[in-house]
Amino acid sequence: MNKKVTIIVATLCGLIIFSTTWAAVIHEEKSLYRNIEVKESVNRRCLVFAIKKGDRNQTCMDLTDPQKVVFPYARMTFAGLLLNPQPSSILVIGLGGGTIPTVLATLYPDSQIDVVEIDLAVVDVARKYFAYSESERSRVYVQDARVFIKRAGLRGVTYDLVILDAFTGDYIPEHLMTAEFIEETARLLSPNGVLVANTFSTSALYDHESVTYNKVFPEFINFKMPNTGNRVIIATIKPLPSHRTMQERAMKLTDILTTYSIDIRSFLPYLKRTKDWRQDVRPLTDQYSPANLLRNN
Repeated sequence: MNKKVTIIVATLCGLIIFSTTWAAVIHEEKSLYRNIEVKESVNRRCLVFAIKKGDRNQTCMDLTDPQKVVFPYARMTFAGLLLNPQPSSILVIGLGGGTIPTVLATLYPDSQIDVVEIDLAVVDVARKYFAYSESERSRVYVQDARVFIKRAGLRGVTYDLVILDAFTGDYIPEHLMTAEFIEETARLLSPNGVLVANTFSTSALYDHESVTYNKVFPEFINFKMPNTGNRVIIATIKPLPSHRTMQERAMKLTDILTTYSIDIRSFLPYLKRTKDWRQDVRPLTDQYSPANLLRNN
């Protein structure tokens, strides 16, 4: 075998080894809601929801830098801190591997953080494989988010920061997208409270969802970045801060967020307030919420 052939064979063997390693499943189970897998490569571990259209990574941990926030959409949710940089009470809907609440608990150790996750299996996987942990000030509730929010509203509970992150790549809990749900969530916001919703930037759903949020919030920040299919909606019950104010806050937040590979200053040019959606479409309601059908169109 000549040198050139040897190099080619060695390269192919390396690719095969890498592919096998990347596909290595270190945990799998079928929960009440989905098929769950944890896959690990040489330097990355991912929580995967196995669904009919292919596997979707929900959370990935960089094993060489566990503090790093891997996915762009997860980094984008931290733009909410530009509207309230010191939240003392936080609600996160959807746990995944626990990346977002883990970072928030480190940034704000004196804050109360409530996490709502409908699937107990996801909570167990986050604890075992993604270093998610609870404390007296950071708790997880295994419950449907709509039920949790309705009951919290009846008790008069309020939050400085609410993050909605309960969607997967192919499935949307439709009852968490309606005007009634958004109104219930808005009532949980403190006077300085911020609602951050991670959602999608494409498909027919975009217009309907935008109109729905606009029905509850006359103005919101529509945050989209290049090379992602996500968008983040950021809303408050009081007038939005000026761009200058957000610039000043970004400067103060830069150092602490860099630890997590979040470049918050790079978000500023993409925090739009203009309405780039059709405004003649029907809002989503509890009586009309075909979100999953719209998502596929």
